[in-house]
Amino acid sequence: MKNLKYILLSTFAMLLLFTNCQESNPSFGEIIVPTNVVLNGDVLNVTASMPYGDGEGFVDFVATADNAISYSFQFGDGTNEVVPSGVITHRFNLTGVNTYTVVVNAIGTGGVMSSTAIDVTVFSSFDDLEAKEILSGGNTKTWYWAASEIGHLGVGGSQDAAPSDYWYPSYYTAQPFEKSEEPCMYNDELIFSLGADDQLTYQLNNNGQTFFNGAHDAIAGGTGENGDVCLDFDTSGVSNVALAPATSNLPEGESRNTVMNFSDDNFMGYYVGNSSYEILELTNSLLRVRVVDGANPSLVWYHIFSTTLPTQDTVDYTNLIWEDDFNTDGAPDATKWGYNIGTGDNGWGNNESQYYTDSSDNVIVEDGLLKITARAESFSGSNYTSSRLVTEDKFEFTYGRVEISAKLPTGAGTWPAMWMLGEDYATNAWPACGEIDIMEHVGNDQNTIHGTLHYPGNSGGDGDGDTTVVDGVSNEFHTYEVVWSPSAITFFVDGTEFHSYVNSESSAFNSDFFLILNVAMGGSFGGAIDAGFVESTMEIDYIKVYQ
Repeated sequence: MKNLKYILLSTFAMLLLFTNCQESNPSFGEIIVPTNVVLNGDVLNVTASMPYGDGEGFVDFVATADNAISYSFQFGDGTNEVVPSGVITHRFNLTGVNTYTVVVNAIGTGGVMSSTAIDVTVFSSFDDLEAKEILSGGNTKTWYWAASEIGHLGVGGSQDAAPSDYWYPSYYTAQPFEKSEEPCMYNDELIFSLGADDQLTYQLNNNGQTFFNGAHDAIAGGTGENGDVCLDFDTSGVSNVALAPATSNLPEGESRNTVMNFSDDNFMGYYVGNSSYEILELTNSLLRVRVVDGANPSLVWYHIFSTTLPTQDTVDYTNLIWEDDFNTDGAPDATKWGYNIGTGDNGWGNNESQYYTDSSDNVIVEDGLLKITARAESFSGSNYTSSRLVTEDKFEFTYGRVEISAKLPTGAGTWPAMWMLGEDYATNAWPACGEIDIMEHVGNDQNTIHGTLHYPGNSGGDGDGDTTVVDGVSNEFHTYEVVWSPSAITFFVDGTEFHSYVNSESSAFNSDFFLILNVAMGGSFGGAIDAGFVESTMEIDYIKVYQ
């Protein structure tokens, strides 16, 4: 892989020289070549019994020169650093006693350089053989973005910027497959290999394109104007990986305390201008790391990788497992439906105005339809009545396709819903239990259909959803559908998709849910109720569940 920092420096130097040739009054003044370049390197903690240091691998370097404005170090281990002062402490991590040729370029005005080099011999004793074995599988192992995991890409603050939350991505976590619109990211192959000498090597196969953080895309010709972006970028070549002890002082148990230092400015798929990655968690199939932003040290990026190629499964659910066609007049089928009675807690948690009953005035099957009617009437302290049917303890399921044909009520303040709730809500309090709103409608916004998910971090008014406009929702029947699989939850009206969520193993949507049908009045979502409202009915022709 190309040495990025050296390329940048050389390019900068050439540009300055070119400018000097073209302009009669260059802003940097006279070009002066540095002279008398001297480089000294002192291995730390040398004793008579440890002539090459105590195993920490630290060496102090001091570079001086006449007429130098900065210094560029190449440490001979594949790492580089630009140091204006010429003074730096570097840690060498290759296990054992090794000799490195260290080159320093003294940089003068206009980018002209003079160089010198020295050899340093230093002892490093830190190693993490188990990490090497797991990363490489003892030979060669390929890792991929764990795209189905929440937070496979995330960012948080440094200890100075976020002292209470500096060890996890508190600013942002990507949802599963969130970056699918940038197809290059999930194509990355991170290949670790272990040699007979226990040298760990690394190769990033990015299929020609790298996913750049917008603040760093200039290295590949980007402008930074479009945020994160895929750009053509060559990552060919093999880099050495040197392991070192972590110095981030994360809380106990939050880190493996091992840092991977990649030579030749290599990186782990998402470019943020740094080649040192701290291992937070490492198993045979999962790798979590953190890396400090190379341009903004107050930002820390988090990545999750796995040994499984990321794929978004598509599932075709065609086996009918449950249905109600509402063909028997009278009360709803008691083997399929129960009721929530009353006003619930604080108007069912939404400040709703109705009292739910099981009265035939509010719910009845007739003419091949289930009819749920909201009425303006005083009842048990409420000014409205309605009904709320549930399949709880009668029919509950995990994954499938739900299809409902319905005609919706009308009138300001009406709030009909066809939805599902996690059956463990009593012990796994909402929103942790999860909620899937197949269809919601409010009479104050006629013909707008909502499909929404509620789960930790995305609940209430911050639900994960979208809307679509459908003409005549209160005048004719339309088909409302959700397809719920281990990899996705997708919402449709009349066969047209209008919202999708990428499901994952860690989400709230991987256990049994039950169905709910109701017409609420007012509340935090239904809004103001028309003072002249008398009654209105939601009619349902059928409900079918397929797996």
